[in-house]
Amino acid sequence: MNTVDAKAATPGLDLSPAAIERAQRAIDPVFRDTPQFEDETLSAALGRSVLVKVETANPVRSFKGRGADFFMHHLQPGARVVCASAGNFGQAMAYAGRRRGVAVHVFAPADVNPVKLARMEAFGARVTAVGRDSAECQAAAEEHVAATPGCTLVQDGKEPAIAEGAGTIGLELLRGGSFDTVVLPVGDGALIAGVACWIKAHRPHTRIVGVCASGAPSLALSWKAGRPVSTPRSDTVAEGIEVRCPVPESVARLSALVDDMVLVGDDDLFEAMRLAAGTLGLLLEPSGAAGLAAIRVHDLPGDRLATVLTGSNLRPEHLALLCAPVDDRGERFTGAGSRE
Repeated sequence: MNTVDAKAATPGLDLSPAAIERAQRAIDPVFRDTPQFEDETLSAALGRSVLVKVETANPVRSFKGRGADFFMHHLQPGARVVCASAGNFGQAMAYAGRRRGVAVHVFAPADVNPVKLARMEAFGARVTAVGRDSAECQAAAEEHVAATPGCTLVQDGKEPAIAEGAGTIGLELLRGGSFDTVVLPVGDGALIAGVACWIKAHRPHTRIVGVCASGAPSLALSWKAGRPVSTPRSDTVAEGIEVRCPVPESVARLSALVDDMVLVGDDDLFEAMRLAAGTLGLLLEPSGAAGLAAIRVHDLPGDRLATVLTGSNLRPEHLALLCAPVDDRGERFTGAGSRE
């Protein structure tokens, strides 16, 4: 495949298609070449042809393993890294760190998803639960690194190698042909930046659309403004895309590569989770279903779309909600005689 250098074509862009090709060769094969397909029932429900790429069937149950492993590829065994995470990035760093002999300390929210907490610890990470949201976890991680010699702070949306590792998803997506629009969840921005870097270099007319939770719109606001825009608070069930204080490097990449940003509500995310379970037989966490939610509720351009199902580490209460029976009026029982 001939590679157009998107870095040269986009002045100031710190990502490279050549690095994405290197990542495809370097990252752990357990994260590569994930299933991607069109399901007729899902496409009928969404009213257009939609290819889904499933990034949940791997040891960390999310796409994060790609970027974390490519980042760890550049470190020496014995290194010590510190990061903030709601859980999926922390799992990925812990898994890649164990494989490469790197110690990982994760700062997670005080109400961290217990499923993600257990899995981070199972992969060998030290986890400190502190703070109400991603911004407070990041601040705590920075304070710890400042007081602890020999530790390296790793910020998911900042490091080019993490975005380039995630960009291997774009390389694989284009094996499925051409798309009018690719729709991607946006948290820290590494996924959409990496995928867009590859796709814009090879299919420049393909539209790249990002999806934020309406209760955590900072990246959408930042993209529109062309500069980082923080919000005083964030409130969403989609912990995987909860961001209140954007990373400037990530905002610059999105400004250069992304064509549009849309918002979806928590109810939209739950409906998309149910749609994935009913049509694909897949359980997704709210952030993992954000692309489907956006396709379902927004009039996005094109007849052929693609999206990435990014994670399946559900909170127990979200799993219970998905499994709740539905009565003959279409209402879902949520317990103790209540209906949704």
